[in-house]
Amino acid sequence: MSLTMRTGPFGAQPAGRFNATLSRPDPLLYFEPVPARIRALLEGETVVDSRRAMLLHESGHLPVYWFPAGDVRGGLFVASQRREEQRGKGLAAYLDARIGTRTVPEAAWEIERPDESAGFLAGHVALQWDAMDEWFAEDEQLFGHPRDPYSRIEVLRTTRHVRVSVDGHVLADSRRARMLLETNLPVRFYLPAGDVRTDLLVPSSNRSRCAYKGSAAYWHVRVATASSTTSCGPIPSPSTTPRASATSCASSTSASTSSSTASPRPARRPSGRATTASREPRPCAG
Repeated sequence: MSLTMRTGPFGAQPAGRFNATLSRPDPLLYFEPVPARIRALLEGETVVDSRRAMLLHESGHLPVYWFPAGDVRGGLFVASQRREEQRGKGLAAYLDARIGTRTVPEAAWEIERPDESAGFLAGHVALQWDAMDEWFAEDEQLFGHPRDPYSRIEVLRTTRHVRVSVDGHVLADSRRARMLLETNLPVRFYLPAGDVRTDLLVPSSNRSRCAYKGSAAYWHVRVATASSTTSCGPIPSPSTTPRASATSCASSTSASTSSSTASPRPARRPSGRATTASREPRPCAG
């Protein structure tokens, strides 16, 4: 979410400026070692246990763990029929995972014939994040996607006047907000439940999981003139990163403050398996 995503220095719309004109390939790849021991489990079996994991940053994508082939339990995988060219990387071969009676199609992939500029991927295997049951960095469980070492979250108490309205109806009014500053994302405000018109909210089935903040639930806003979706929700099981508040609220229609604008955030559905060619994890929402 930082180097190669959104407004990061190598993202599609960098927020800052360099003192030189840089020529960047598309996609831009950056491959770096991960200092932590990384493990992935499926059906209680350790699929990979590596102190030599690598993190691949790619333009417009979240980072992905890659492992030396020798650190992956090859006996748990069989070749699938799928072969395809991955732009900027080379010819990818996909592998099915088989443990007992369970088969997970295309749970991993490796670059059989890397492009000249991506030769560093040779001999490495990537695992589809959602194909695994559990992920760990050292002994801390990971959720959602690999954590980006260049992404940062900061939660600040603020007395700014935050007022959220939907179609002219005031949904929230607070001077007790927490301001969430997250790398390359719009500023968001988390509000105490007591400052939110919860009588205008209807529970939604939407759920999402952020690698940094934890699990979020969502509500719909119901007012007399419209029915719209907001990304308002508690974080019932926050991660070990800083906690913003027991309740969050960021309208997807209109949200304003006396000194700044609270950026609208659309509600996201729970992340299932990614459908991109390399099955990368998706960005978190909320």
